[in-house]
Amino acid sequence: MAKSAAGGRAATRELLRQRLETQWIAPPVRPAGQEGGGPGIAEVAHHLLAVQAQDFGQAVWALGLRAPGSTRTDVAAALDSAQVVRSWPMRGTLHFSTPDDLRWMLSLTAAKTVTGVAARHRQLELDDTVFARARRIAQAELRGGGSFSREEFFALLEADGISTTGQRGVHIIWWLAHDGLLCWGPTRGTQQALVLLDDWAPPTRDPHPDRDTSLAEFVLRYVTGHGPATLKDFCWWSKTTVIDAQRGLALVRDRLVETDIDGVSYWMRDPADAPPSPPRRASVVHALPGFDEYLLGYQDRSHALPAEFAARIVPGNNGMFLPMIVSRGTIVGTWRRSVTPKKATVSAEPFTSLSRADQTGFAREVARYGRFLGVPATIADADPAAGTTPTDANVATADPNVTSPPPGGAAGAPA
Repeated sequence: MAKSAAGGRAATRELLRQRLETQWIAPPVRPAGQEGGGPGIAEVAHHLLAVQAQDFGQAVWALGLRAPGSTRTDVAAALDSAQVVRSWPMRGTLHFSTPDDLRWMLSLTAAKTVTGVAARHRQLELDDTVFARARRIAQAELRGGGSFSREEFFALLEADGISTTGQRGVHIIWWLAHDGLLCWGPTRGTQQALVLLDDWAPPTRDPHPDRDTSLAEFVLRYVTGHGPATLKDFCWWSKTTVIDAQRGLALVRDRLVETDIDGVSYWMRDPADAPPSPPRRASVVHALPGFDEYLLGYQDRSHALPAEFAARIVPGNNGMFLPMIVSRGTIVGTWRRSVTPKKATVSAEPFTSLSRADQTGFAREVARYGRFLGVPATIADADPAAGTTPTDANVATADPNVTSPPPGGAAGAPA
């Protein structure tokens, strides 16, 4: 396709508008009063290719907000029916994806990722012999469609003389997932259970396509769900090498549109080649979860997040990304939530004063979040236009009704 050129604030506004549409954040147009009829949870996972999911509760909303009219129960159903799984397809970080996509992504990324933590595995005294023993235990226990919790697997390992202390157990699961054996599958109470990937979700396509085919699909699918994006964005997101990324781009270049913005090449799927998608309306305000692909899907986040507010998204630079208020494509604040079985309470912490229109839009999104959870959702007593931090001690960043990722966030543990 021919290359177009643009620059300045107008180009940035257009880029953000396009990303909201491409990422299916801007809702599809539908008759007044009709909220359903959009894509399902599995369609969202397939469209985005991978959705960051080390914080389970936030990732559930990342899927749900892109499937208008869906509920938390719908996400659980997609997990329980093997339409969507959770594993570590890239960056050593948990993501939601479809099972078939997980397999070919691991064929490209796993070896490099595992090599990158070899020193840590030596510190933990984990070697090929230990991993092989753990693999045999998992296969024997799970073959035929079985499942077990993390704690149950740890107990099996301990019974066989394999210590799971000091993060050894977490890294064993992580290694077996990168080996393509295990994934997090069905819900079990407020947790997910571990299953054998191929037993739980048998392949419906060649699980090991040739390398060029996989590289081409990696670039094409990333751009389809995240464009406009740069090759540098893709390299950061996928952790592929520049050479592999360039190879993938060359293989699909005729299916993409290139735009030069201030001297940098951005890529989008050619509309003539893209899968059919309903028209989308330009909603002004969105309540996005922390770790959302809208921010973490790119190496350069400066278009959506002003540099002076970046530290507000990750307080203390602790790696925990707060939920985000987005207005016209720009991140303008954070929000927190407290969820009980009967209600959800949300508080806004804008970077600067929100306009009345943005306050109204945010309230609308909070109500939608409540419908997704299946409980009434209200905004806590804090003036969202004043930029003050709420004092309600019950307003927390974690949803007690959904699990944190089973491997769980301890220092040095895979996320």
